[in-house]
Amino acid sequence: MAVVTRSNGHRLDGILPVSQPRIPGPRPTENDVAFDLEASVSAVRSLRSHVPPDARTANSLGTEREGNAVVIDDSGLLVTIGYLISEATDVSIGAPGGHDVAAQVVAYDHATGFGLIRTITPLDVPALELSGAPDDPGAGDSVVIASAGGVDCSILGRVVDRREFAGSWEYMIDAALFTSPLHPRWSGAALIRPGDGSLVGIGSLFVQEVGEDVETPGNMFVPVSLLQPVLTEMLETGRAGSLARPWVGMHAAEALGHLVVSNVMENGPADRAGITPGDIIREVEGESVETLSEMYARMWAAGDPGDDIVFGITRGARVMEIVIRSADRHDFLHHPPRH
Repeated sequence: MAVVTRSNGHRLDGILPVSQPRIPGPRPTENDVAFDLEASVSAVRSLRSHVPPDARTANSLGTEREGNAVVIDDSGLLVTIGYLISEATDVSIGAPGGHDVAAQVVAYDHATGFGLIRTITPLDVPALELSGAPDDPGAGDSVVIASAGGVDCSILGRVVDRREFAGSWEYMIDAALFTSPLHPRWSGAALIRPGDGSLVGIGSLFVQEVGEDVETPGNMFVPVSLLQPVLTEMLETGRAGSLARPWVGMHAAEALGHLVVSNVMENGPADRAGITPGDIIREVEGESVETLSEMYARMWAAGDPGDDIVFGITRGARVMEIVIRSADRHDFLHHPPRH
């Protein structure tokens, strides 16, 4: 099995064991849930993908990626976290019996972070139903956190918090689910409601602190309530174009009360406009910004992909304005042919 050296775009060395990490307890039991536990967690399958070395995301996310995907219908459709399949040319899913089944990328939505894939032949496992309750579960509620491998790779955990999440890669969602304890195989893992066995979230991140006042490591899950409104559009077109936002191709971090550019995508809009790592972002469209949330809100309110966005920056002792011609992130990445 290939060793996973990156996750969420960051190297795992020194953070977590990368080869078959131990799954902490407690394990869920049939007494903890109101559904067939063994059958339901079998819907969580292993995923492997290969990305060409010249792909835009190869340097940040690697060319060999591993995680999980969750079966959501009887035709072989699975949902996963999108960074596992972004620009992937070869995808395989672990099938019952221990063999792999080839799969095709169906869609990737950058705004929510969800990816959809479909196996060449249907998998003989029950599908999980998408939850229909967008505000449930809440902080303190029990959940089953499941990765591929059945009950032995599942945890009976809890939701510590639901709050806005803003990522450095021009990504922000409302009401992300933060869970504990930490599941070491979080990428694409399933968050399952104990009361009815429905799927409420897909694993995205390892986080050092799951609560704003809780210094405990855990995971961030993207709620599937964000997938349901765009699922049909993603199946039909390969993306949720209705959610497309202006994209500039830079990573920023909140540091010492400033927004500091940490990286720019080579030949992306910010790179072409002259933004460089180390620049401090002071304003967007003439309004001051101090957090990622504020910056994204100003950027996305500036217009559509392709429109200009004015950034006020500090570079050393210089104060300047740089105009970035935004783009559609979907157009920047390589996409395999859709079938």
